[in-house]
Amino acid sequence: MAGEIKPIKPNGLQRLLHRIVSIRPLVTFFATHMHRIDSYVLKITGGKYALSEIAGWTIIQLTTTGAKTWQERTMPLLAGVDVNKIALIASSFGRKHNPGWYYNLKAHPACQVAYKGISLPYVAREVVGDEYDRYWRLVASNYVGYEKYKILAAHRHIPVMVLEPKM
Repeated sequence: MAGEIKPIKPNGLQRLLHRIVSIRPLVTFFATHMHRIDSYVLKITGGKYALSEIAGWTIIQLTTTGAKTWQERTMPLLAGVDVNKIALIASSFGRKHNPGWYYNLKAHPACQVAYKGISLPYVAREVVGDEYDRYWRLVASNYVGYEKYKILAAHRHIPVMVLEPKM
């Protein structure tokens, strides 16, 4: 199917890159700059490529409706793929607060996901319990930084959102 999102298994070099970018001093740089870099690369490639994909990550463009502003917001995010569902970890790089996109999805679950230039509608829901554990493992297996972010954000629960195709 055109635009289908397939899971990527990182190779040895990509796993090394994951470890490097999750080093605490570098987290601040990536937390504040990587989404801007990916947004720019996605823009100039017509939504087909993101720089972060070099690390073997599945990068989607998530468009949400602002929780308070009702304005559309688009953010490139690392995603885990489970058949037709997309899992997102709201780690915010281990910072104090959940990312804005999480609050947007809680207020307005309908969203758009663009991948490789194809955009499709999805509906988001927060997962708990066994489902939380399963999706956490799915996404964290593709990026070791999430386990470090869990330590950095020990003061809060890191939510996991699952996006399902809108019927």
